[in-house]
Amino acid sequence: MSAKSGFLPFRKAAVLGAGVMGAQIAAHLANAGLEVLLLDIPAPKGTRNAFAAGALKMMGKMKPAPFASKKAASRIAIGNLEDDLHRIGEAEWVIEVVKENLDIKKALMAKVQANCHPDAIISTNTSGLPIAEIAGDCDPQFRRRFLGTHFFNPPRYLKLLEIIPTPDTDPHIVAQIQWFGRVHLGKSIVIAKDTPNFIANRIGTYAMMQAFRYFTEKGYTVEEVDALTGPVVGNAKSATFRTADVVGLDTLLYVAENLYHAIPGDESRDGQLAPPLLKKMVENGLLGAKVKAGFYKKVGKDILSLNPESLQHEAPQAMNLGDFDSIKKIPNMAERLQALYNAPGRPGDFTREYLLDLMGYCVRRIPEIADRPVEIDRALCWGFAREVGPFQIWDMLGYQRVLGDMRKAGMTIPAWLEEMDGAGHHAFYEKRASGWAVYHPGKGYVADEAFADQPTVAGFKADADRVVHQRAEGKLIDIGDDVLLFEFGSKANTLSRDVVEGIIEAVQMVENGPWKGLVIGNDGRNFTVGANLGEAAMVLKEGGFDKLEAMTRKFQEMVQTVRYARKPVVAAIQGMALGGGCELSMACSNVVAALESYIGLTELGVGLIPAGTGSMHLAWKAAELAANPFPSEIQPFLIKFFESMATARVSTSAVEAIEMGYLDPDAVVVMNADRRIYVAREEVLRLANRGFVPRSRRNSIMILGQPAKAVMESAAYQMMQGHFASPYDRHLASQLAWVMCGGDITGPTEV
Repeated sequence: MSAKSGFLPFRKAAVLGAGVMGAQIAAHLANAGLEVLLLDIPAPKGTRNAFAAGALKMMGKMKPAPFASKKAASRIAIGNLEDDLHRIGEAEWVIEVVKENLDIKKALMAKVQANCHPDAIISTNTSGLPIAEIAGDCDPQFRRRFLGTHFFNPPRYLKLLEIIPTPDTDPHIVAQIQWFGRVHLGKSIVIAKDTPNFIANRIGTYAMMQAFRYFTEKGYTVEEVDALTGPVVGNAKSATFRTADVVGLDTLLYVAENLYHAIPGDESRDGQLAPPLLKKMVENGLLGAKVKAGFYKKVGKDILSLNPESLQHEAPQAMNLGDFDSIKKIPNMAERLQALYNAPGRPGDFTREYLLDLMGYCVRRIPEIADRPVEIDRALCWGFAREVGPFQIWDMLGYQRVLGDMRKAGMTIPAWLEEMDGAGHHAFYEKRASGWAVYHPGKGYVADEAFADQPTVAGFKADADRVVHQRAEGKLIDIGDDVLLFEFGSKANTLSRDVVEGIIEAVQMVENGPWKGLVIGNDGRNFTVGANLGEAAMVLKEGGFDKLEAMTRKFQEMVQTVRYARKPVVAAIQGMALGGGCELSMACSNVVAALESYIGLTELGVGLIPAGTGSMHLAWKAAELAANPFPSEIQPFLIKFFESMATARVSTSAVEAIEMGYLDPDAVVVMNADRRIYVAREEVLRLANRGFVPRSRRNSIMILGQPAKAVMESAAYQMMQGHFASPYDRHLASQLAWVMCGGDITGPTEV
């Protein structure tokens, strides 16, 4: 799909409701650069804006942080819904996030209609109330601009945004929110129907309630259920019960009970009912993480789990899951799922029954909640950080095997699935030369078109002709417009010796060929976690310090090759860029970083100091940042960089990495990580087409010598005295100070 939209980004938004969800939505809008008005009901006593003010203050303390930078909070103005509702007239997008009560929402919507700008888009973040009814009493012109926008908590970090149009919603409005959500908020969009709990929560609640029953009725322990419903089957690490504790058991009970009453026509509605145990837990105040006791409870350093009979927390028992420990180590997802599904005894019994039940429920919800299986898979993956969805699991297990097992179990098979099977279509996803096609009931396989500005490295590699050069742990790929991309394929994307040599080779090939520049990036969860320390340890063991020093010099050569490249080299960063990965990034002509990039020089955290020119670069940068080349003006910047390295501090976002000095101010931050390769290619072209000028080699750096070193060592000593650092940490910090200040140089010197 084309990346062109014709839409203009919003400048101002209003969020009505400053509860946990509303406040965090406001924070993420501020992360995107919008001016945001956050309103809540007036406080009955004291300052009338106290609720909104309290929410803003609360977000400064929350973890994970709603704000990508503390500075983003300054873009939020506060008020209350009685005195300040007229101020929403300046907003281009108004999002309602008040209490989940239809009457309250309808009454507020009437007031919004009277106060909003006539062209403003209005949306509700309700998680389950009928969207059309919320604005049902408003005039047709207002309803045309009204829709549902369901964010997932925490909205900064979870990708899913369910957009729910009503029959009255203008399709142009839907397209505009879809574009803005994807490009400017970093969201992955699913268009959902106006059905109870939409897609993700409808299926997610069902899956959770079924897992609960294995605990309450079938003798599986908390730990066993979480083990069998966690990463081993592609789910998040929080699995079932840790997720429930985080959501809040009272919230979960409320959602389940409301959903049950809202779906009288659902043949499996009894499966949405919360088990009696959940009600007992809520009655006894076991509400989950917010009261530090739910299915799990932390006592000191020990994690206890719930005994369902006594409602007491006990030390976990050894799991009785047969070969589970060996199965979970199988790296290939499809092979791991098949092994678990076919396993004898308790792990296999659980997996077969649980997955068949879940897949059967999903297949019966089409076309009620979604027209295609892919919408259900995407909603669950993006909304709950899952690796694979139910229909992807089905394909991995074997389409006909699962369908046969459903028939043996006496499960109802919907007509569209019988038709699909009868037509000889035996997979929900079909791989084609041009990409993936997804099954659409009544239409057959339909090409799954990706957005043009969200290409993947895997997509480029699918065309073998694009692979220009290949080595053991790296590929050089033509990504179009005369730009190459170097992808490293080492374990965990570490900077192994082969990767280091591959980057040097890639820069040389770009410089000596018809190419405009180079992108360094990959499809992994992380850009790179840094050097391969295991490989370094092996080199030291087999070749001694001389071989290790040669390896280090080669790494430094790679970084300097990138830094002084004669054509632009741009890093496309996502996730972690640690240690050597941070040093590589700092050497690039520029960086395109996803907002959720976590960057830092973390070597001291593993008992080392940076060896890939990072400390040298930051010493140089401190002098560059100073208004004048005086030691007194350079030293504050140098101390700041020293403290970040000495504490192995990692940025909590790409924006913070700029503030910390790990990225330059002109680094490009993209809200949607899936756009980083496209934007990095565009950045290479921008640099090349304007007439790229390679960096001049540095002839000298102002080194501050012993006076600055003494300040750094004093800081390290104080950290040790305060029990924030060990004696060895202090030793490492002293060595780092020695390097950054020029060794034994007595005073400020240009070297």
